Amino acid sequence: MDCVVLLSGGLDSFTAAAMARAEGFRLNALTIRYGQRHAAELDAARRVARSLAVERHVELDVNLSAFGGSSLTGDAPVPKDRPIDATDIPSTYVPARNTVFLALALGWAEVLQAHDIFIGVNALDYSGYPDCRPEFIAAFERLAALATADGVRGRRFRIHAPLQMMTKADIIRQGLALGLDYGITHSCYDPESDGRPCGRCDSCTLRAAGFAQVGIADPIIHR
Repeated sequence: MDCVVLLSGGLDSFTAAAMARAEGFRLNALTIRYGQRHAAELDAARRVARSLAVERHVELDVNLSAFGGSSLTGDAPVPKDRPIDATDIPSTYVPARNTVFLALALGWAEVLQAHDIFIGVNALDYSGYPDCRPEFIAAFERLAALATADGVRGRRFRIHAPLQMMTKADIIRQGLALGLDYGITHSCYDPESDGRPCGRCDSCTLRAAGFAQVGIADPIIHR
């Protein structure tokens, strides 16, 4: 049974894809080059796709930097060393990114006759992005039923967000139980020129806290 997984090369999408594989799905991975300020996560997505032995890996260009509006797609500084408050949406929010990504995944899924889409969003240990919330995922699933030929014919699309209500530590534990090597992933919003994580952005902070709670060293720091 085929599914489409949104694969960024980060810790969360790696874990969500591995959970889909553990459920018996054949993985068709979709990675979006959306104009992000660095290529490190694209390299990581390729490593992750190889590790998971995906059926097919599509890298699609959708340049959201043409719109601007985010420090991940422009020259504005990435916030660092800040207390993470999920009620305060930071400048790293990319307007409507997950809506765009899921729409693209839905189009490919309908072509593949795959009615399951996996996305690694999280609504507990996260930066407060509105398109990571359970309400959004549920709404998009309803949209899929209305916006597709298969949906009109009664073939239900399921949007799986298995990490949604897990802490970062729980996600890491789940991945370790599945034998994942997190050393091949990339999470940092603003890496150094050699690809090393900055250790100070929201994503690095959340990742470090998760590994600390699990009680093990982050392999990306110590590789």
